[in-house]
Amino acid sequence: MPGTRSDEVERKYAVDPGTPVPDLTGVGGVAAVGEGETHRLVATYFDTEALDLLRNRMTLRRRVGGSDEGWHLKRPGGRDRRTETRLPLGRAVHTVPKALRETVAEAAGGARLLPVATVTTLRVEHPVTGPDGEHLAVLCVDDVRAERLLAPAVKQRWVEWEVELVDAPHELLDRIEPELRRAGAVPATVSSKVARALAAEPVGDVRAPEPEGLDARRSGAADVLRAYLAEHLDGLRRHESGLQGETVHRLRVSARRLRSALTSYRPVLEAGAVDDLRDELRWLGGALGDARDAEVLRGHLMSMVDTEPDAVATRALRERLERDLGAAHRAGREAAAEAVASERYAQLLRTVEAVVAGPPVRDREPGPAGDTVARLLQRDVRRVRRAAKAAREAAPGRDRDRALHEVRKKAKRLRYAAESARPVLGKRAAKLANRARDLQDALGTHQDTVASRAWLVELASRADGRPDIAFGAGRLHAREEQRARESEQEYAKAYDRLPRRRVARWVLRAGS
Repeated sequence: MPGTRSDEVERKYAVDPGTPVPDLTGVGGVAAVGEGETHRLVATYFDTEALDLLRNRMTLRRRVGGSDEGWHLKRPGGRDRRTETRLPLGRAVHTVPKALRETVAEAAGGARLLPVATVTTLRVEHPVTGPDGEHLAVLCVDDVRAERLLAPAVKQRWVEWEVELVDAPHELLDRIEPELRRAGAVPATVSSKVARALAAEPVGDVRAPEPEGLDARRSGAADVLRAYLAEHLDGLRRHESGLQGETVHRLRVSARRLRSALTSYRPVLEAGAVDDLRDELRWLGGALGDARDAEVLRGHLMSMVDTEPDAVATRALRERLERDLGAAHRAGREAAAEAVASERYAQLLRTVEAVVAGPPVRDREPGPAGDTVARLLQRDVRRVRRAAKAAREAAPGRDRDRALHEVRKKAKRLRYAAESARPVLGKRAAKLANRARDLQDALGTHQDTVASRAWLVELASRADGRPDIAFGAGRLHAREEQRARESEQEYAKAYDRLPRRRVARWVLRAGS
C-alpha cells in the first residue's frame, strides 16, 4: 500500500503531573538529556462501534501537529515494538483513506469505521543523546486530554512519559527504566492512549504474579499486608480501563480485596489510619457494582428463559428483560467510566500506593508474621460463626436473607485474609481460603437469587396488562426460589467444613 512504513520501539509510563524528568547521564551510554521542545498534537481515532481494531491491537488515527502529522495505522510487532504505516493528511477529515480501510478490513469485519475518540496531547520532547552527540532516543512528557466519542461519553486527563528509541539497541530501554521508576514513573498498564481514552479492556491482559514467599518468623504481618496490597493495587491498574464484563468484575474484586485486607489487618495498623481509604474503596466498589450486577442478572435470566417452553418464553418477556436490564447495564457502565476517570479515583490510587510504600503500623508489631496472621484468621473465623448464629436465629424472609448476606461478607473477608497469608502459611492458608470460598460461593448464589426475585416481582407488577409477561416472571421467580433453597443446602455443607476450635493452631499445623 502507498505511504511510509516504520517500526517504533517504545515504552510508556504513568507518572504524576509535575514529576521532573530524571538525569539519565551515564545510564546505558547516555551523555545528556536535552531541553524539551513543545508540540501540540490533536488526534482523532477511528474504529468500529464494537472497537474491533482495538481488540486486534490496532490503532488508526488522523493526527495534526508535530513532525509526523498525517494518518497513522499501528499494528503489533513484538516486544516494545509496533509497526506504523503513515499516509499524508489529505483533505478528508472524517473519512479514512481507502488504502487504510482495505488494510484493516478483515479486522473490522466489514463494519463501518467512525471517529471513536479524540486525544489532545501537549508533548514536551527531550532528545536523549550519546557521547558523540548521536540521537539515541526521545523522552516525551505528555499531558493528555482525551474524550470518548462513543456512549458513554467520558473525558479524562493524565500525564505519561514515553521513551522511543531512535538509534540505540533495545537494551537501552531496560537500562533507563530503573531510573524512571526511581523518579516516580510506573509502567503504563494500557498500551495506547486511545485504549485509555475509550476505557476498553487492554488486549493480552497478564495475570498478576503470585505473591513472593515471606519468612514466617523473620517477616512481620505488615510485610504480608504490604505484599497483598501491592498485588491488588496492580490489579486495579491492570483493569481500571475496563468497562466490559469481566474487566469491571476484576476491578471491583481488586477494590474489595484491598478493603478487606485493610479490615482484617486492623490490629497491626495505627487506629483509624486507613479508615478513610477503606471508605474510598467502598465507594469504588459501589460505583462499579451496577454495571456488573445488571449484566450478570440479564445473562442469568435470559439463559433461564432459553430453557422455558414457548408458552412462557414469549417475545414480549424477552424484549422486556433485554430492554430494562440493558438500560441498567448501560447506566452502570457510564457510572463506572466516570468513576475510574475521576480525580477521586486517581487520589485513591495514590493513597494505596502510599500505604504499600509504608503501612501505618503500630509502634510494635505483635510478633512474627506466621503467628500474628494465624491469630488474625482466627478472628475472622469467629466473625463468620457469629454471623452464622445470627442467621440461624433470624426470621424467615427478608431478615434471614439479610443475615445470610452478612455471613457471605464475613466469609469473603476470611477468604481474602487467608489468601494474603499464603506467602507465610502456604498450604495451610490455602486450605482455609478454599473452604471460605466454598461458603462464599454458596451464599453468593443465594444473594443472586435475592436480587433476581426482587427484580422479577417488580417486573410482574409493571407488566402493563400483559399476562404473558407476568406469568413468565412468576415462573422464573419460582425457579429462583428453588435455587435459593439449594444454595442454602450447599451453604450448610460448606459451613460444616470450617475449623471449629483453636483456629490459629489449626492454621499453623493443618496440611503442613
